[in-house]
Amino acid sequence: MKHSLKLVSAVVLTALLFSVGASAQTDKKFVLKLAHGDSNDMTVSRKAVMSDVFAKEVNAKANGRINVQVFGASTLGKETDYVEGVKNGFVQAGLASGVVANFYPTAMVTDIPYLFSSEVIADRVLDGPYGQQLSEDFRANSGMRNLCFGEAGFRHLTNGKNPIHSPKDMVGLKIRIQETPIFVTVMRALGAQPTPISLPETYTALQTGVADGQDTLLPTMVFLKTYEVQKHVTLDGHNYSVDWFIINEKFFQSLPADLQKIVQDAAKSSCIAERQANRKFGDESIKKLKEVGVTIYTPTAEEFAQFKAATQPPVIDWLKTKIDQKWIDGLLAAVKDAEAKK
Repeated sequence: MKHSLKLVSAVVLTALLFSVGASAQTDKKFVLKLAHGDSNDMTVSRKAVMSDVFAKEVNAKANGRINVQVFGASTLGKETDYVEGVKNGFVQAGLASGVVANFYPTAMVTDIPYLFSSEVIADRVLDGPYGQQLSEDFRANSGMRNLCFGEAGFRHLTNGKNPIHSPKDMVGLKIRIQETPIFVTVMRALGAQPTPISLPETYTALQTGVADGQDTLLPTMVFLKTYEVQKHVTLDGHNYSVDWFIINEKFFQSLPADLQKIVQDAAKSSCIAERQANRKFGDESIKKLKEVGVTIYTPTAEEFAQFKAATQPPVIDWLKTKIDQKWIDGLLAAVKDAEAKK
């Protein structure tokens, strides 16, 4: 009888302790600082839209258990700074683009030129099995987790001298680029002179002839007003830039399962919202550029093929020296499969 009473007491005590522990976990409050380097103005900034959607959804569904605090406009430092903060746990999450490759070189694989023929194909690949595998490898090798892929969008060519219709029109032109090996390789393959220039200095460089043209996102062209010194745009879409929604893995794992799901679901909602906003900004940019007298040219299928043939092989050859070839082959196969289903 005494043994039975002791057993019952032990079971009750265990259940009580479990209940108290579960209650303490449920009652625990979390702060999630989300950093990005774009403007906080949601009428011009895709990342402002993205962070706003995420913060509102999490704060509403978590009932006060998570407090998402957004720090935009580089409040927590430049992109490299706050990604370093996410990796080390000083910042819980961030929205990042090209600098992710500094922490996870395989991220460069999506920079293969003329990879995606449309945003629909990009969505299918990045939201599908390949994107999931890439995100899992990122988590396993970086100490961070990618909650979803957003988009910075297609980069195009602008020029202040003459229209660009095919690679032969690029020969000898000084093209402003971001200082990355892939962009340098692309421009050299086209016969142009890659000219790395920081974004704040781009307008003056184009105005004074330090650069003849640029590789750019159209909303950035409108924002910087470089259309005042660049009257030709070629919608070649030579590069599709990806945004990564990253979160510190230890912080994510510290969240109870129900809060993890809320964070994941809200991130997916925010990536969808960012894509929609970015595409809207792109359409508005084309309209604006036409209004101010910029000529806009879309290459023919034959001209696209010329650009692709000139740039993809040298970039892929270079990538093979930096990352595992399986990620290159896997991506090209995923794109082919997505195109076949179109």
